[in-house]
Order: sequence, then C-alpha cells, then structure tokens
Amino acid sequence: MISEILAGAADAGAETELVRHDDEAVLGQIAAADGVVFGSPTYRASPTAAMRLLLERIDRSTAEDEGPLHGTPAMVAMTGASAAHFLGTRELSNTLSGFFGTQILSPDVYLDSTAFNPGGAIQTDIALRLRLHGAALVELAAAVQTSQSLQNIRPWI
Repeated sequence: MISEILAGAADAGAETELVRHDDEAVLGQIAAADGVVFGSPTYRASPTAAMRLLLERIDRSTAEDEGPLHGTPAMVAMTGASAAHFLGTRELSNTLSGFFGTQILSPDVYLDSTAFNPGGAIQTDIALRLRLHGAALVELAAAVQTSQSLQNIRPWI
C-alpha cells in the first residue's frame, strides 16, 4: 500500500524513500522530509504499538519550540481486517495534526481485506487511488512551502 502511495508521489516529481519505524535514522529522515506518509496496520481500531513508539520518539511542537513535524504535510494510511476499524485513521490523523502540528492530507486511506486480490496484490483500481493520494501529498507539500500561513499555524493549546 505504501509503495503505491510513494509511486504516486514519485510520478508527481517527488523523491521518495520507504523507511521503517525501527531504523536508527528514521527521526532525521522524518525531520528532513517535505512530506511524510504514516502507515500502520490497525489493532483494535488504533495504530499499532510500533507506530505509537515511533510517535513517542518524535519531539513535539510547542508555541516556543517547533518540533520536526511542525507544518510538515503528512498523510495516514492504515490497513485492517475489516471495515469496522476504519476510524483508527482518525486517531492517528488527530495526533499528527493536533499534537505535532502537521498539515494532514484528507481523507485518510484505510484498506481492509477486500482491497486485495486472492494472491495478496492490491486491486488495480485501488492502486490507482493510492497513487492519486501520493500525488496529492506532493501538491499539499508545494502549497505549504509557498504559504507563510500554512507554515506558521500551530496547534491551539
């Protein structure tokens, strides 16, 4: 799923890189990125503990100190066994925008088991939609980079 989103971003002119949450360099890579895709399986309608651990390692933006995600365009992409857990994306999106001050691409992406062919590949029409989200993240990043207002708004605390 994430590879399709990154392919869409690359098709729109972005340089992309897939990094894992447990990679030693991940915090620096997130801080240096013009946009970030946060992907996670869903566990009980929430992101996994691995995603929570990653978020705990990222400095938080405050009014006095801008953390590495402040103003960064981001999107959420999650998978789950059934459509019943799709609202788990909102928890992660709210944390990213309200706590870290990211600019979230909306709507979030949630794929359940029906999005995949029997062999495990993503269905073609869904892959095209994922690529569209990747391209949209590139466009959001361009808009943020040219807007002082979008760069400087902060979470209200």
